[in-house]
Amino acid sequence: MKRIVVTGGAGFIGSHLIERLMEQGHEVICIDNLLTGSSENIEQHQTSPNFTFIEHDIVYALPEVGQVDEIYNLACPASPVHYQADPIHTFKTNIMGALHVLELARKTDAKVLQASTSEVYGDPLVHPQPETYVGHVNPIGIRSCYDEGKRGAETLFFDYARQFGTKIKVIRIFNTYGPRMHPEDGRVVSNFIMQALKKKPLTVYGDGHQTRSFCYVGDLVGGIIKMMASPDTLQGPINLGNPNEFTMLELAQQVLRMTNSNTSLQFHPLPSDDPKQRQPVIDEAFAHLKWKPTIMLEEGLRKTIDYFLTKIEGK
Repeated sequence: MKRIVVTGGAGFIGSHLIERLMEQGHEVICIDNLLTGSSENIEQHQTSPNFTFIEHDIVYALPEVGQVDEIYNLACPASPVHYQADPIHTFKTNIMGALHVLELARKTDAKVLQASTSEVYGDPLVHPQPETYVGHVNPIGIRSCYDEGKRGAETLFFDYARQFGTKIKVIRIFNTYGPRMHPEDGRVVSNFIMQALKKKPLTVYGDGHQTRSFCYVGDLVGGIIKMMASPDTLQGPINLGNPNEFTMLELAQQVLRMTNSNTSLQFHPLPSDDPKQRQPVIDEAFAHLKWKPTIMLEEGLRKTIDYFLTKIEGK
């Protein structure tokens, strides 16, 4: 049994990670300010003696948690709707949050994993994106609080490793979907599913030919845990995502078919700095972690649609 801290543990990805860690028999301390996370996502663990929930914003110094073995830093809104609502707080969550978890790791000699993002590549000029690509990011755009915040967090992680010998792991998460997504987080999978189930027009930005690669959350969590368990010499960054690429129009048609919806598509202007293409190169993940996604889009969408149906029906 390990003592493990998960920041952002009540969120979409964090709650799935905690579920897997609890199944493995570890003691988990979940830290979340519930800004975009939900206590409902972790309620099944609340009676376990191996689970502790601390409501706290990691912009501020972390509460005393004692000796820990591992820290997973997943705290930050990941949807443009949410992270642009308070961009200064988003940036502080990335930078101050990284500093606080790194200090905890330094104090306890714990391994610490940073959940970075494919957004560090910006609107990429290289396609698909390998970890060696340094990105094409607008530092003053409306998305930069998240993009540059995550890039700054990566900087801090590698500087702590170089300066203090901190045991770090950095992953770059590509578009992820599945149960426990926030129904109104503004991201394309949840948008399309909720609109289709409610028989509303599906909102397509631009001409719909921009692409994304969608990874089911169960696959992603498996990769995150494998990265943490890898040798200390493997620091990353490592891309984690599904390399199968789809246009927004292809995704829309798939959702309409699977929800038996005959609603229309409604086109809107493309948001500022929205990437035109996004597809991971996952050669490093396969070589070092023996990881690759196994759940294809149709299977993952079915699980996600079923989840949103229960939310709509109030079950």
